[in-house]
Amino acid sequence: MGEFFLIPIIFFGLIILFSSFFTVKQQTAVLIERFGRFQSVRNSGLQMKIPLIDRVAARVNLKIQQLDVIVETKTLDDVFVKLKVSVQYVVLRDKVYEAHYKLEYPHDQITSYVFDVVRAEVPKMKLDDVFVKKDDIAIAVKAELQEAMLDYGYDIIKTLVTDIDPDAQVKAAMNRINASEREKIAAQFEGDAARILIVEKAKAEAESKRLQGQGIADQRREIARGLEESVDVLNNVGINSQEASALIVVTQHYDTLQSIGEATNTNLILLPNSPQAGSDMLNNMVASFTASNQIGEAMKEQNKNKKNPEK
Repeated sequence: MGEFFLIPIIFFGLIILFSSFFTVKQQTAVLIERFGRFQSVRNSGLQMKIPLIDRVAARVNLKIQQLDVIVETKTLDDVFVKLKVSVQYVVLRDKVYEAHYKLEYPHDQITSYVFDVVRAEVPKMKLDDVFVKKDDIAIAVKAELQEAMLDYGYDIIKTLVTDIDPDAQVKAAMNRINASEREKIAAQFEGDAARILIVEKAKAEAESKRLQGQGIADQRREIARGLEESVDVLNNVGINSQEASALIVVTQHYDTLQSIGEATNTNLILLPNSPQAGSDMLNNMVASFTASNQIGEAMKEQNKNKKNPEK
């Protein structure tokens, strides 16, 4: 009969013994209460408590945690915008008591401070400045939170403004402005390219004309040199210059007639085409050159008299 009662006692004793030990994970702190009153903070490892008297009141995470807060506010230029602020915080190892007993809802407390700072800073800025100065907003949030949450056992590691989301209509307007600016720049580049093309084309045409003129001048120079040599050859055989020139003109005249006769489907007509035509053309040219020289000499003499009226 005594053995029958001994087994439950042993079993109950084992339960009490095993309940005296507990483990605490790495980066975790455990708060022990005795009859509802704070007793101690236990760190990672195997720990012991008094059964039925001590109890585990809470397990506090000592890892770095992140809280994302979305705040909607208005900018200085009356644009509604949503900001996503990410707050990275950690419970101080030597202030686990304050983190658990002084603050009931830490997330709500942090959120309230974020709302307060963001809605105080953003209305001072225009929308473009919010994008540019987002780091200043994050620094202001951290400074406010650091001062407030340190008394509660929380250390603010970093605050980040991770997203800025203006109203949909504002984003559409900004996209249209950016598209217009890009189209304007593209039009300017296209205009510059067209202008450069026109200038280079004009330069090329000018160079072509210059080379063409130079070619014609060289051609005429060679023709004149050839005529001069021909006249010299004829002079050497007793033919004077005028007769030599007439002979050359007549020869070229017949060469032209011969080339016309050899060509097929030609529309070229040489008028006049009599043998006397070459001699008449030469006489007319000589007369024209003589008249031009006489007029030039008269003009020079007249200009000379105007300059020296006393003489």
